[in-house]
Amino acid sequence: MVRRAIGIDLGGTQVRAALVDDTGAVLKRAATRTDVAGGPAAVMAQFRSLIEDVTDDASLGSLSGIGVCAPGPLDSDTGTFIHVPTLPGWEDFPLRAELSAALGRPVVVEGDAIAACYGEWRFGAGRGLDHLLYVTVSTGIGGGVVSDGRLLHGRRGMTAHVGHFRLAQDGPRCSCGAVGCFEAFAAGTALDRRARQAALAHPGSSLARLAAPTAGDVVEAARQGDATALALLDEEATLLGEGFVSLIHLFSPEKLVMGGGVAHGFDLMDETIHRVIRTTALPSFRDVPVAKAALGDNAGLVGAAALVLFDERAR
Repeated sequence: MVRRAIGIDLGGTQVRAALVDDTGAVLKRAATRTDVAGGPAAVMAQFRSLIEDVTDDASLGSLSGIGVCAPGPLDSDTGTFIHVPTLPGWEDFPLRAELSAALGRPVVVEGDAIAACYGEWRFGAGRGLDHLLYVTVSTGIGGGVVSDGRLLHGRRGMTAHVGHFRLAQDGPRCSCGAVGCFEAFAAGTALDRRARQAALAHPGSSLARLAAPTAGDVVEAARQGDATALALLDEEATLLGEGFVSLIHLFSPEKLVMGGGVAHGFDLMDETIHRVIRTTALPSFRDVPVAKAALGDNAGLVGAAALVLFDERAR
């Protein structure tokens, strides 16, 4: 019998829900803009509405439960938010207990990058591996790790905040307040910043015709052969490669899977990322491949649902 669960991906801009089965198939999906101003009560109501959108009476009756992933830090052991900068007013909110009581279903709460890692491990680019490192490069940089065939959670479920190791003692200031973090150098927001600077410095670039070029604009311009955009992506790939080398040394994965919005340009950065790894990693780590996430923006949804379907927390 096919089992089903709801995956919910809560972000500061959008909240999405999907009905997912135990083969990893997304059966139905819905989304809405996150009611950040309304706080937890309003977003909980959005959860209920989205669940209704992706289920019918038959599927609702056979649900294994609901998995929710969200940016952290959050305590996934207790299902409690700690402090999420993009979701003010959620500090110490016991989401798992509140949502389970409201819906009468088992609920799992997990960090978004860890959930995405689990999705890629179960059904995507990391399927069949015993050692996997997942890194999402988007507004920020986050991660998840599978080691010795087990998803790592760490203290309070907060493992693999990989964006916040420091690449340098100086450099740009990170959203966490520190200086020189991997995220501050290489996240999508950092590429946005460099794109705006490059647009001013290179008025002949197609980026200069945009009021505030973004990482997505850089990728599109690079695909059209824009020299400034190609140089920006090569710089981004170099920074990512340097960060990936440190993470590969730390976790010794069989593969590193890259997800997030910046991964849409992975094919344009692939060669440089691998060149940095081949030339700067310790010799025994130089053959670790980096691949684009296979599940795309469904990774968190599928992973959150799979955490319920495979009872990951019970393991």
